[in-house]
Amino acid sequence: MATCPPYPTRAHRHTHWWQRSWVRYGALITLLALSGLVILALVREQTGTQGFLVGLGLAVLPVPLLIAAFRWLDRVDPGPWRNLLFCFAWGACAAALIAIVANSFATRWIATATADPAGADTLGATVIAPVVEESAKAAAVLLVFLFRRRDFTGIVDGVVVAGVTATGFAFTENILYLGTAFGTDQLTGDSGIASVTAATFFVRVVMSPFAHPLFTVLTGIGFGIAALSTGRHHLRRALLPLAGLLLAMGMHALWNGSAAFGEYGFFAVYAAFMVPAFGLLTWLVIWTRQRELGTVRAELPAYVLAGWLTPVEPYALGSMRARRIARQYARRHAGKEGARAVARYEACATSVAFLRQRGRRGRAGADFTARERALLETLWHLRGVARPALDYAARATVPPPVPVPWPVPPWVHPYGGTQGAYGLRTAPSPYAPQAPYAAQAPHNPYVPPYHPYAPPGPHRP
Repeated sequence: MATCPPYPTRAHRHTHWWQRSWVRYGALITLLALSGLVILALVREQTGTQGFLVGLGLAVLPVPLLIAAFRWLDRVDPGPWRNLLFCFAWGACAAALIAIVANSFATRWIATATADPAGADTLGATVIAPVVEESAKAAAVLLVFLFRRRDFTGIVDGVVVAGVTATGFAFTENILYLGTAFGTDQLTGDSGIASVTAATFFVRVVMSPFAHPLFTVLTGIGFGIAALSTGRHHLRRALLPLAGLLLAMGMHALWNGSAAFGEYGFFAVYAAFMVPAFGLLTWLVIWTRQRELGTVRAELPAYVLAGWLTPVEPYALGSMRARRIARQYARRHAGKEGARAVARYEACATSVAFLRQRGRRGRAGADFTARERALLETLWHLRGVARPALDYAARATVPPPVPVPWPVPPWVHPYGGTQGAYGLRTAPSPYAPQAPYAAQAPHNPYVPPYHPYAPPGPHRP
């Protein structure tokens, strides 16, 4: 007798055409391409062809440095390049187009309503522009947060997504400002250091290339903290991004209104607010990255006990210096392909650690086991190249031996024994095997009693 399946099967599910991934990707690419063409035409109309080319050549200078800086911050668990490419394109095309159209419309409307063009320009720069621009840039952060949730897991991800979006926006805005300044110099005949172009380049590219990223990063931090919140705190998850957006608008308004504070208002705001805020946020992101490395060192020993990793790997994968040495070792002995394999191994191991941490906290999702299994199998396939490199990196970066007057059991140090694998007498290590996670969080459905499976071996498929 035929029976019905207990759950609906995939074959019975009807997918609408607008739910298909290629339709959504195509619509997004089309939107960004059309926005890029329109913004290109608008900027070229305002600056002229020659001014556009000059502005483009000068505005592109800080972009590689800013992208490299944000990518460096994201080295522990790097997100996919496609997310960064989308964020940059959104900032440079869609957000810039929204800002130009909305700012121009609002400023003209205020000037017509008040018959005060000068006051309208001031109000537009200090009130309208911060609200419009920060909202347009925050839209990219929101889209990544909603549709690429697996890649958005904390504060560092929020900072990187927001910073790259703002870098793209500043790139287009700098083309407009520098191209307009060049056109002004063409009319007045000024050149050299005394030109408007040189002054604009100094203020926007030399002194404050981080201005727009700094504003939008506040929004990214709000989304990052919301990503760390559990599912029960719905109100907090909604209010934190909004609070970050309001802070970004406020700092942006203060920066744009600095010219109204007198002759030295710009320098006062720069020294009193911009530089300290930049330093504080940089410290926060670096501190957060160190916490991520601590998570790697704390979570991976469970996979050592299950046989997926070697005892030295939690230490090596929890150190940026050891990771770099491992990639260099692989490049010397296995070429570029070997270095890429080690980099992929490091990324997968970090993802496993973060996934396990989210599982213990009840934030991993229903597909926790499948995702963990897929990551571990990737590690297993790459182990032939990665393990020798990480072993070498661990030996190269191991801290100096600490003499102790008592014998140390072999299970308290990853190198094993009172006389370790590298001939070192070792002190107790923080990487000792811990109690099963089920004993720590028995209420968590994502945490098995010890581990659901062992790595492939002679007795297991």
